[in-house]
Amino acid sequence: MDLLALADFTLVARHGGFGRAARAANRPKATLSRRVSELEAALDLRLFERGARDLKLTEEGRALFARTGMLLTELEESAAAIASGGHAPKGRLRISAPLLFAQTAMGRLAAEFALKHPAVRLEVTTDDRAVDMIEEGYDLVIRVNPDADENLVGRAFLRDRLVVVANPALSRPQGTEPVPAVVRTTGDRQTWRVRTDDGIAAIPVDPVLGLSSLIMVRDAVRAGVGAGRLPISLVSHDLANGTLVQWGEVDTPEIALWTLYPTRRLLSARVAAFLDHLRQAFPSGTPEELAAYVG
Repeated sequence: MDLLALADFTLVARHGGFGRAARAANRPKATLSRRVSELEAALDLRLFERGARDLKLTEEGRALFARTGMLLTELEESAAAIASGGHAPKGRLRISAPLLFAQTAMGRLAAEFALKHPAVRLEVTTDDRAVDMIEEGYDLVIRVNPDADENLVGRAFLRDRLVVVANPALSRPQGTEPVPAVVRTTGDRQTWRVRTDDGIAAIPVDPVLGLSSLIMVRDAVRAGVGAGRLPISLVSHDLANGTLVQWGEVDTPEIALWTLYPTRRLLSARVAAFLDHLRQAFPSGTPEELAAYVG
C-alpha cells in the first residue's frame, strides 16, 4: 500500500474536502484527488462519495480513516519527538471524564497540567456514557468501573466507596419504618444494605427527592430532606465537622476510576504526560487522598 497516498486520503478526510485539504497543506488539489483515486483503485474500494458540492466518506472510508488517522498522527508525533530530542509534549489532548470527577477534581487537575505543559492544548468534556474513543476523537477517557473492552487498556488510579449519610437532625431508622431518602432516580420504596460494626443492616427508605447530580444529592442531604448514598470522598469533610453523620458503609463493590486508551495506539507523549500527572496527584489512589485533593 502507498503510505503517501494513505496520508493524502487522511488529509482530505480530516478536512472534509479536496479544496480545504489542499489549502491547509499548500498542495495542488488535482494531486490530492489523483492520489486518493489511485488509493481507491489499489484497494478496489470507494472511499468517498463525490457530490456536486460536498464530499462524504463511505462506510469503508470511515472505517479506514478511524484506523489510519490516529496511526498517522502517532507517526507524526514520534517523528517530531525524535527531531526535537524528545522535548516537552505538545498538541491537542482530548479527555472525557465522568460528571462527578469532572465537577470536583478536573478543573484543578487541568489547570495544573496546563501550567506544567503549556504546549499542550487540553480539552476536557464531561460524559457519563461510554464514549466511542475512535469515532469521537478522544485520546484518553476516565470511567467508573468500566466494562471489559479488548480494544482498550488502562488502570485504576483512584478508588472510593459509598456510605449512607444524613443530617444529624434526621433520626436513624428503627425497625421497618422507612426514612426519607434523596436518590438519583425516584421510584418505589427500597432497602439499602449497609455494613456497620454490628454486621449487615437493612435500612428501608422512601425516595422523596430525585436529583441527577451527586453534588446536588449531597447538598439536599445536608439540608435535612433525607438520607443519601454518597462517595466517602465527597462527604468526608462533612463527616469530620459534624455537618453529616454516617449510618454505615453501603454493601456494594468498591468504586474504581480507570484511565483508558486504545490498545492499537502507541502511547503519545501527551497521554503519557497526563497519566504521569494523575499518578503525582493521587500516588496512593485512596478515597482520603481524593477528598484531600478536592477539599
